[in-house]
Amino acid sequence: MSRISVDGEPLGFVEGQTVAAALVAAGRLAWRTTRVGRRPRGVFCGIGVCFDCLVTVDGVGGQRACLIPARAGMTVTTQTQENGDE
Repeated sequence: MSRISVDGEPLGFVEGQTVAAALVAAGRLAWRTTRVGRRPRGVFCGIGVCFDCLVTVDGVGGQRACLIPARAGMTVTTQTQENGDE
């Protein structure tokens, strides 16, 4: 099984999964919060239409986790870990 790093922790994924699919498969249903009310968000539409699943991938912020294929060695940072901003 290949691995990505999420918030500094290794996370296994199956070839062909998106970052969002790998997170959900590992039991992580939310990985950012809203500005108002700090409500948890994760994957919602799963097709890149909404912005609920935003993460930082290899230093590039604002990436939709549902559209990014997981690759071995990829570094993912959730926005709740960074500073809670959208």
